[in-house]
Amino acid sequence: MHVVITGANRGIGRQMAIQLSEEGHEVTGTSRDPASEHALDVTDSAQQAAFAEKLADRPIDLLVCNAGVYLDKGRPLQDYTAEIWSQSLAANVTGVFLTVQALLPNLRLAQGAKIAIISSQMASHARAPGGSYAYRASKAAALNLGRNLSTDLRSEGIAVGIYHPGWVRTDMGGDEGDISVEESATGLLQEFDVLGMETTGCFHTWDGRIHEY
Repeated sequence: MHVVITGANRGIGRQMAIQLSEEGHEVTGTSRDPASEHALDVTDSAQQAAFAEKLADRPIDLLVCNAGVYLDKGRPLQDYTAEIWSQSLAANVTGVFLTVQALLPNLRLAQGAKIAIISSQMASHARAPGGSYAYRASKAAALNLGRNLSTDLRSEGIAVGIYHPGWVRTDMGGDEGDISVEESATGLLQEFDVLGMETTGCFHTWDGRIHEY
C-alpha cells in the first residue's frame, strides 16, 4: 500500500509514517522544510503541482491530510489579527483541498482509495467552550469539506473519513494531553483500515467513536 501523509515530519504525522513503514507499507511523507525529500507547503498551489508531478503516475491507496497549524492557542479575542485568520484557513482548509485536488489523479489509479482528513473535536458545533476561534472555525470547515468530498467522490469509489485524533501530547496539543502520539497514531490507522464506502463521510474519534457534528 502506498500512503501519502502531509505534515509527516513531526507529531502524529511522523508517528503514523513510522508505524506504516514498520508494517511494510510505502510511505511518502511531506514537510514544509524546503530541504526535506518531499518538501510541500500545502497552501502553495505551485508546490502542490510540483509534488504531484514528482509522484507521476504512482497510485495512492491512502492520502492522509494531516498538515495543519494552531496559531491562536490561548490567544485573547482582542489579540487576533487578519494574518492569524488567513494563515489558519490557508493551512487547515485550503491546504486540504489543494492536496486532494492535486493528488486526485493518483487516487483514481488505486483500487478502493481512501482519504483521511485530520480535523478535531473542536470542529463540532455541539462544543462551544469559547476561544481558539480561528482553529475551531478552520477545523469545522475541514470537516465540512470532507463531508462534501465524500459525496462527490462516492461514485468513484473513493472513501473519505474525517477524524479527531484525540488530545495528544505533542507540541500542538501540549503536555497535558490525554494520550500519547503512539496511541493516537495506532488508533487512527485502525480507523483508516476500516474506512470504506459504507462509512464514507464519517466523523470519528481516534478510538472509533462516532463524533457529534
